[in-house]
This record gives sequence, C-alpha cells and structure tokens, in this order.
Amino acid sequence: MDRVSRFVIWICSKFNREQIQRIIKDLQEILTSRNPEVQPKDDFKEKHPNYRGFYADPNPPLKEPVKKIKFQL
Repeated sequence: MDRVSRFVIWICSKFNREQIQRIIKDLQEILTSRNPEVQPKDDFKEKHPNYRGFYADPNPPLKEPVKKIKFQL
C-alpha cells in the first residue's frame, strides 16, 4: 500500500463525511490555483536539487596569459 492510500485511510478514520467533503473542496481550489496562499509542493526541486545552486567565482580572470615553463630532461 502506498503513502497516498494510507493517507486516505487515515483521513477517513479521523474525519466525518462533511469534513472530508470540505477537505476535497479546499484541495480542488488549491489545485486550480484559486488559493494563492497555499501552493502544492514543487517536485521540480526534488528532481533537480542543484538547479541554480551555483555561485560566482570571487577571483577575476587572468589578465595576462600564463607563461609556459619548458622542462628539459
């Protein structure tokens, strides 16, 4: 049994019929974006945790080319 099924069973065991209908109504409003205060969880952040997680290097780039050193054997 997955988490959603267990959650549904839990809801049914804790709330009466009218309360469950209100929960369903409120969830439908959230899914249709009528309630801007509450937004569903964004799974994009879970799939891509490092997206935009970068920083700029504080050291500026080299202004002069690096001199190559020749080694003789």
